[in-house]
Amino acid sequence: MSGSAWIARDKFRVYYIFTESRKTMEIIKDTTDFHIEGPSAIAIGKFDGIHKGHRKLLSDLIEEKNNGRKTVIFTFDPSPASFFAGHVVPGLTTREEKREWFLQNGIDVLIEFPMNEQTAATSPEEFVKRYLVDQMGAKYVAAGMDVSFGDKGRGDWKLLSALGKEYDFETHFIDKVELEGKEVSSTLIRQEVTNGNMEKVARLLGCPYTIHGVVSHGRALGRTIGIPTVNVIPSKEKLLPPNGVYYSVVHVGDKILRGMTNIGTKPTITDEDVVVSETYLYDFSGDLYDKDISVSLLSFKRPEMKFNGIDELKAQMSSDVENGRIYHHNMETSKHNWSE
Repeated sequence: MSGSAWIARDKFRVYYIFTESRKTMEIIKDTTDFHIEGPSAIAIGKFDGIHKGHRKLLSDLIEEKNNGRKTVIFTFDPSPASFFAGHVVPGLTTREEKREWFLQNGIDVLIEFPMNEQTAATSPEEFVKRYLVDQMGAKYVAAGMDVSFGDKGRGDWKLLSALGKEYDFETHFIDKVELEGKEVSSTLIRQEVTNGNMEKVARLLGCPYTIHGVVSHGRALGRTIGIPTVNVIPSKEKLLPPNGVYYSVVHVGDKILRGMTNIGTKPTITDEDVVVSETYLYDFSGDLYDKDISVSLLSFKRPEMKFNGIDELKAQMSSDVENGRIYHHNMETSKHNWSE
């Protein structure tokens, strides 16, 4: 059984999440007053998207378990982008998605370090001494070559390396991973998501771009016209591609279902400005209300359109469904690998 629990410990609260496999991960959030029994191996970063570059860094981090070190992810909440903007800036990965990924990949502790005016003004030297060394017992610190930390981002890989020598911890820096002649970065992936280039996004991430959520009740219009859909309202933290129709696959527990997903506001039937993910599932009948599902967007089909009426909408949806069957058949025949 999956679950989570808050546990009081000393002056702060820690959050444990666990899955059916009994994996556990400690989450420390909303406080700067924490302590971790070292020695610790720490990776610092925003980890937006957890792309191929991040995976290389995290793979090296997890190997440090063999040296008897506790694996720690040190990230920021809210994200620096949201903090400095003063509002939620959607990213590639929501808070819950990051938690789940780190848990499933064997991380021991996740620190969601609070970004506020006080912590943002901490000098790079104090940041390393107080948090990494004194409170976490750092013996290994990994980051990308573009790492920045402390007041005005003055801390960089050179300073972190020098402080590692001063405080006796090893530093490890990951060069940018390249794909098709470009550096793989969260910035590049966000641009490709915004442009709707889902195949390119999958190659950069190493997996398809996925929206997670709980199936909600809609107006059941799809069911009345013979094309029922499962509806998910995406998190405000999630960057969405352009409104439109996408070929997709949906994960429900251990089931993988082929689908066709519309991202948009349903302009033909409502004037509401709420973006919804609506997915028609091929060869499926059943009730998924209130179930957790993951919708992976594979390829952009067409932009969202406003039709003159329900009959015109139904005709277009029927055409989309048939085109989707052909797409999925071709994908299965070619045994496509999204990580390539």
